Formats: sequence, structure tokens, C-alpha cells
Amino acid sequence: MRWSFMASWPVVVAGLAVVAVTTWISLVNLRRLRGRRGMVGLECLRWATVALIVFTLWQPEVARRSARDEQPVVAVLYDGSRSMETGDVISDQRSVISREAWVKTQIETQFWGSVSNRYKVVVEGFSTKSESASAEATADKEEGTDINAALEEALNRHRQLRAVVLLSDGDWNLGKSPVVAATRLRLADVPVFGVAVGSRDYLPDLVLEQVAAPAYGLLGEPIFIPFRVRSHLAREVKTRVTLQVDGAPATSKDVTIPARGVAEDALFWTPVREGTILPAVSLPVEGDELRRDNNEQSLRVQVRKELLRVLVVESLPRWEYRYLRNALQRDPGVEVRTLLFHPGLGAGDGRDYLQAFPASKEALAGYDVVFLGDVGIGPNELSVEDAELLRGLVEQQGSGLVFLPGRRGRHLTFAGTPLGELMPVELDEKESQGLRAVSPSHLALTQRGRGHLLTMLARTETDNERIWRALPGFYWHAAVRKARPGAEVLGVHEGLRNQWGRLPLVVTRPQGNGKVLFMGVDSAWRWRRGVEDVYHYRFWGQVVRWMSYQRHLAQERNIRVFFSPDTPRRGNTVRLHATVLAASGMPAAGGVVTAELTSPSGKVEQLTLQEVEGGWGVYGGVSTVRERGVYRVRVRSESGGAEVTTELTVQGEQREQVGQPAQVEVLREIAQITGGRLGSAEEVAELMIAVAALPEPQPLEHRWRLWCHPLWGGTLIGLLALYWIGRKLVGMI
Repeated sequence: MRWSFMASWPVVVAGLAVVAVTTWISLVNLRRLRGRRGMVGLECLRWATVALIVFTLWQPEVARRSARDEQPVVAVLYDGSRSMETGDVISDQRSVISREAWVKTQIETQFWGSVSNRYKVVVEGFSTKSESASAEATADKEEGTDINAALEEALNRHRQLRAVVLLSDGDWNLGKSPVVAATRLRLADVPVFGVAVGSRDYLPDLVLEQVAAPAYGLLGEPIFIPFRVRSHLAREVKTRVTLQVDGAPATSKDVTIPARGVAEDALFWTPVREGTILPAVSLPVEGDELRRDNNEQSLRVQVRKELLRVLVVESLPRWEYRYLRNALQRDPGVEVRTLLFHPGLGAGDGRDYLQAFPASKEALAGYDVVFLGDVGIGPNELSVEDAELLRGLVEQQGSGLVFLPGRRGRHLTFAGTPLGELMPVELDEKESQGLRAVSPSHLALTQRGRGHLLTMLARTETDNERIWRALPGFYWHAAVRKARPGAEVLGVHEGLRNQWGRLPLVVTRPQGNGKVLFMGVDSAWRWRRGVEDVYHYRFWGQVVRWMSYQRHLAQERNIRVFFSPDTPRRGNTVRLHATVLAASGMPAAGGVVTAELTSPSGKVEQLTLQEVEGGWGVYGGVSTVRERGVYRVRVRSESGGAEVTTELTVQGEQREQVGQPAQVEVLREIAQITGGRLGSAEEVAELMIAVAALPEPQPLEHRWRLWCHPLWGGTLIGLLALYWIGRKLVGMI
């Protein structure tokens, strides 16, 4: 046992000076008050208290060393996370195996045999994927690699820890920085010997990185499936991306990928049967690829046969109206109703014509998309009540609304009405009849518009932009100032601009549960020149399907269900909406609607959906999805007995990326801080020699910090209190 002090020399000298001054003051007081009883004891108490306080300021500690009575421990920690599935370790047979398989082989051969006589070797895995635990028990467990926690747990669990051998790819993505644990290990004199498992660079490979598809599609209607292929090959690759359905090729696309570059394109697939279809997108394996497990991705698409209902409201039968109506009528997946006010002549009549605007919620609720042409609020046109119904249709029923202004400028009368609030742009009221030109102008796609489903007229963004530049131009456009907050601008005027930039003419914005589109030109019918209906029909068909997509996620008789977002990610809050109709077709009110969500692990969540104000028969609720995979959603109207069952696909955040290079720098920093070494998979034997050469651990040292011990502090306070009481007793104030 020995004493040690942490005070500097100035503090020691100052303390001795304080004790000397206290001694002198005590002697002076004793000489002056020699005859008073108790003074000697009181001054001795003061001197002792001051001396002990000075002694405390020197930070005294009692150190005691004891020999280690346990065998030192070497902890072998191996990474079992998903990133270790990456196949980029070249084995002795010159074949490529996964990092996980290489680690398993090393553990089976007990590579630590050369140090097992001197140390107790403990093998522990971290961030491992549990195979025995139930899916429900592990559903909420966050996937990732926490190297810091693994190192700290090893230090806390083993009292005689001498070294750590860390087998990992260094892919740290959870918890605190490993530097925190490395610092603690350094203070404990425990070096970390890192084994970098995996390649520091990408191996020669082609990766089908991303494939996207909608949650559902319509029978006989093309489905747009964009994809991205990344090359880690040092040469240009010409290959073919194929979509297979039921094991047979359905469509394909030839792509050229530059050396170590990326190629983005899209497949167009037309389903020929209903039901849940599991197509697979793949590309062939090149001869010099070392990985063959990332050239294919599977999808899940629900194919249904549905008829979309569209209402077109117009004042005069202008060219845009005539060609739009013809295009929609010839679309086999669309049912069109038309309301033509025709000022001075009365409402238009004929096949599929209405004589008045639907006057009730139940009459209007059946329409998926409403087109408003050059009409406004006023006599023999729309009323404020009609505008309120349209807003409810969009916000609560999830329908789409398309503004198609014309040269009469009637759209300006929507200002101050519910329809004015839905407009995704701010209009220039000074130019009520829009702007005309003597020469044609063209729409220019924005960055967002080049790949948006509404404006996608080609398979690639480059070809799409070229097609839009070649389309016949327009001579008139609506006077627009700027887009409103939350809107997406897909197309702008190629030349005109103001203080907010180029004039937005094709603008969309979400509104409640639905969507709104503003089309500020009236010359889309001219796109037929030279190509007939190729682009004109396709554009309006895409508009109808994109704007009605939300309403048709799931529906049965008298009940319709949709959710937002329709393809959520793990951890997102999903808003579930159900539209319930009574047997008469009117919106059901005051009923009880329940939802049952069954997670991929089988965990069931029960929700009671609350009725949304407005009288549209809409019920809503929220749920947080915490698992990746396919949820089964069952919604039931308890009063009416209507029921619908659908599926919700939840995407997960992939913290653990398979196929990424090993993060060697992370392991190198840990080794440097702790005084260890870093080696590759081929240098394991050399690292174990370094572990065997470690010096004997120092004896254990136990230190008792007297200066900060609570009992010591209490003793000093007690002495001060006793001195104060003594002063009172001897009559000194």
C-alpha cells in the first residue's frame, strides 16, 4: 500500500503556507486569551480542520497492488451482420466466398490456437441474425452493426481482458462511434487487433441496383417499371434487362452501361391476367463477374380489371375539349360523362352527356377524375355549392381534378371559392384572357417533369425530353404568376419568365387525399400532327390513371380503402382511409369501421377508424409500420357488413448493404487508438503472433480516492460544525 498525491508544486506550497499562517494565528490567540477555558482545544481543532482541508486539496489516494489470480482473456469478436453476406473474399482455391463463410471457416479451424495455452480465448459474435428467436420477438429490433457496443460489452464482461481480436468489415452504422470504446480500451491497456474481412474495392460486378413498380396495375394497361444498373467492370457492357412473369420472358430492354458507370431505363409491361403477380427483373451474368447473386430482383403487383369514371365539364366545344373527349371515349379502361354548358344554347345533349352538374355527394362520389375546362362560377355554370362538392371529392374521396383553362378566362371566377383554394398556381388577374403569340411556343420539362409518370412519353428521360421539344407548340397559354407552395412544376414556358422564374404551365399538387393538375395550354390536341394519337392519347391516359391511382388501391362492393403513402418505409406512419357506402349507394355515416393489420411476423393490430367530418362516408386512422414486408390489411364496416382485404408493402431501410466494400479505415482507427494492429484476411497468423508477444499484464491496482470520498467530506463538514459550536461555548462571537 502506498500514498499518492495529484497536487502540483504550487498547490503544495500554497497549502503549507496556509497551515503555517493558521499555526501563527492559533499561537497569537492562545497568548492573547490565555486565561479562557477551552481555548487550547478550540485552536487545536481549528488547526486540524485547516490542515485536513489542505491535505484534501492535495488529492490524496491510497494505492494497493495485487497479483492477478485469473488467466488473462483474449476476446475474439466476429461480425455477424447482413453486410457480411457480401461475397468478395477470395479463398485458397481462388474462388469467391462470402465474408460470413470465411469467418465461419476461421472459427472452425480455431485460428487462435497459438495463444490458447497462455490466454483464455472467448469467441463472441455481435450484430448476428437470430435464427431461433421468433419473427415477432425480433420484429422491432433495429438491424445494423454496433461495433462500439460490442467492444464495450467485452471490456465490461471480462475483468482480465488482455486483448481483442476483431473480425469485421468495419461497416459501423448503429450506436456511438467506435472511438468511444477504443478510448476506454486504451486506458485499460487492452489493444485491439483488427482483421479486415472483405475487399477494400468493388469486385468486378454488375448490380441491378433498383427496380420500382406500382402497388397495383390494370389488366391490359401498360405498367411503367424503371430500373437502374450499376457496373463495377472496367469495360463497357452491352446487356439486356428482362422481365419474367411465371417463368417466361414478358418484355426486355437492351441497355449499354459505361465502364464503372450507371444506366437507367424502364420496362413497359402489359399484364394479361388478373391477380397477384410476382414478376422478376434480371440481367445475364457477365463472364468476368465475381458475384452472381445481385443480378435479379423480384416484384409484387396486384393486377385488377377496373373501369375508371371520368367527368368532363366544359363551356364551349373548343378543339381541346373535342379531342380530349374523343381520346377518353376510345380508351377501353375509361367511362366518360360530359357536361357541356354551351352558353346561350343550353346544355349539350347526346350519348354520355349530362344535363346538370351532379347535385349530391353520392352522385359525384363515383367519379375518379374531373376535368374542368373553360368554365367558372356563375349563372348557367357551376355554383359555389358545386365547388364545395368538388373540393370534398378531391380531399376526402381521393379523386383527381384537372384544370384546363381557356381563352374566356372563366377560371378566374374560382378565386374566393373552394375551387380557388385547390388551384396549384397563382394566376395573373390582369391578363384575364391569357396570353397570345403569333408564333408557336413550346413546353420545357423541368428536372422533375423529365421522369414523372404524367409527362413520360418515352422509355428514358433523355428520349422523353427530346419528344417534348419536338411536339407542336402552342399559341395561347394562361397567365400564371407562380406555383403555390407544395406544388410540383413539371413543365414551364420555354421562353417567358418573371421574377419567380419561367412561367409554370404544367403543375400538380396533392390536396387532401387526392391530386390536382393545372394544364395552362389549350393545344395538346395539336400533338396529333404527323403521329395521330401516339402522344395525345398516351398523355391523357396517363393523367387519368395517375390521378385515380389512390382510389383504387383496394375496393369491394360499398367499401373502398386506400392508404398514404401507398408504399411506406419501415417506421413510417401510414394514414388509412376507408370510404363506406350504404346499400342505397349513399355515404354511410355514424357507423363503426374497424381495420385489422397483420404484420409479416403475424402480429395483429386492431384499429377503430374515426369518421371524417364532411359527410362523405370517409373513416380514417393511423398506424406505424415497424416491419419490412407485406402487411395484410382487412377493413370491415360493422354496421353494413361490407369488407375488403388488401396488402400493404412496407419497404425497409437497408442499413446493412450487401455488396459494399469493406470499411477498412474504421478498423484501422480502432487499432491505432488502442495500440493494436490491423491486418487483412491473409494476415491472421501474423496478428496472432503479435497477440502472443504481448507483455505480461501489470498487477491490478486498486485506488481509494480519499479526497472525493463522501465519508471524508462528511468528516470535514462535521469538524467545521464542531469548531463553530465550540466558539459559541467559549463565548467568542
